[in-house]
Amino acid sequence: MGKAPLKLDVAIVLAAGEGTRMKSQTPKVLHYIAGKTIIDHVLTEVSKLNPEQLRVVVGAGREAVEAQVKQIAPKAIPVFQAERNGTGHAVQLALADLKITGTVLICAGDTPLLRSETLGEFIAAHHKSENTVSVLTAEFPDPTGYGRILRNEAGEIVAIVEERDASDEIKLIDEINTGVYLFDIAALAKSVANLKSNNSQGELYLTDVIADIKAAGGRAAAVLSNDYSETLGINDRAQLAECAAIMRDRINYDHMLNGVEIIDPTTTWIDANVKISADAKIFPESWLAGTTSIAAHAIIGPRTTLMNVTVASGASVIESNCVDCEIGSDAKVGPYSYLRAGTKLAAGAKAGAYVEIKNSTIGEGTKVPHLSYVGDAEIGSGSNIGAATVFVNYDGVEKHKTKIGNEVRIGSDTMLVAPVSIGDGAYTAAGSVITDDVPAGAMGVARSKQRNILGWVLRKRSGTKSAQAAKAAGANESSEQGS
Repeated sequence: MGKAPLKLDVAIVLAAGEGTRMKSQTPKVLHYIAGKTIIDHVLTEVSKLNPEQLRVVVGAGREAVEAQVKQIAPKAIPVFQAERNGTGHAVQLALADLKITGTVLICAGDTPLLRSETLGEFIAAHHKSENTVSVLTAEFPDPTGYGRILRNEAGEIVAIVEERDASDEIKLIDEINTGVYLFDIAALAKSVANLKSNNSQGELYLTDVIADIKAAGGRAAAVLSNDYSETLGINDRAQLAECAAIMRDRINYDHMLNGVEIIDPTTTWIDANVKISADAKIFPESWLAGTTSIAAHAIIGPRTTLMNVTVASGASVIESNCVDCEIGSDAKVGPYSYLRAGTKLAAGAKAGAYVEIKNSTIGEGTKVPHLSYVGDAEIGSGSNIGAATVFVNYDGVEKHKTKIGNEVRIGSDTMLVAPVSIGDGAYTAAGSVITDDVPAGAMGVARSKQRNILGWVLRKRSGTKSAQAAKAAGANESSEQGS
């Protein structure tokens, strides 16, 4: 096959199927693989061929599918197939008002692994051989469910027989129809108008035009794909998972070739739009999703989920879940941290074990080491938030903001009841409930004086092991109180 893709006049993507075997209320082509819908993968690759016109046949879940098509390929023309009467019928509708002549590519909307490079080579081979129709084929280890390619003794394609209409002998053929075709538009339009539904399904099969075009003197050829996995279609959840695993391996392989260290590619899932720089390291069981971007020398994982997260150079995110946030250079997150939307960690900041942060800015070098919740806050540089600190940001109706300055020390188990401000260099005493601003350099103390009720255990918990231990230590039942 040739190397460079040639001019393509029209592309038709068939995406009207019910997808009943998916057993889902979601249209089949709107299920996700590697962070993109199936139809997104297909349209993205077809669009790279720059067809003069792109048409998408929709049916099941029309409104949702059309909305997705518009988002991916705004210039695409949707064609509605109200009654699903086969691929031949779908193509009839797609060609109904077409004024363009030349070459048309037809492919299925449920083949997300198909690459534009393969399609380009297919187009080049079609034009080089001056074919009227070309069929992209593949040799499958298990061809069950696919239409079989019939060739004559010269190796030329004679016909395509659908699985339901195939004899036992034909079913032994392992070369299958991938559902990807190139046609001369005029020849296709003439032949598809003559289709008959004399088959087991009572539908109009696009494959029947092959024999008709050959009978009219046209040249038909089958072009064998180099990689059968690219042409895998999706009809059920098992095939969805199979294609997802192939896509995962493909994405991981490309990242590793570009210098990313992935310790265990089989347990690392990276979405198609994620960007990772060379020398980043990804540990096992991590999922990098959405628009996540990871800079060089960052360490991710193990067991980490990042969704729409920017991770700067040298940062580490270990066993944590982060969504819609920014992690600065050399910052440290985890283990078991939860960074929610709007969180920004500056360079060298830390969100340690069992820390949750939401809609907050954590200044350079500031540490939230463990067991704390930070919500709707601005924290300056060089500050330290003691263990079990809670930013009390919600009054039951509205959220309020807490502002903490530079080089502040928040004592362990402090409650900061927003709105409240802590000035530069200030401290809060451990166990305080801070409801008023603390000026710069001050110590905020908000707790009552401790008092000890002597003999309480012996009186109120007599007979317990605690009472026995207290008595052995010399305690008595005196009611005298002290501090």
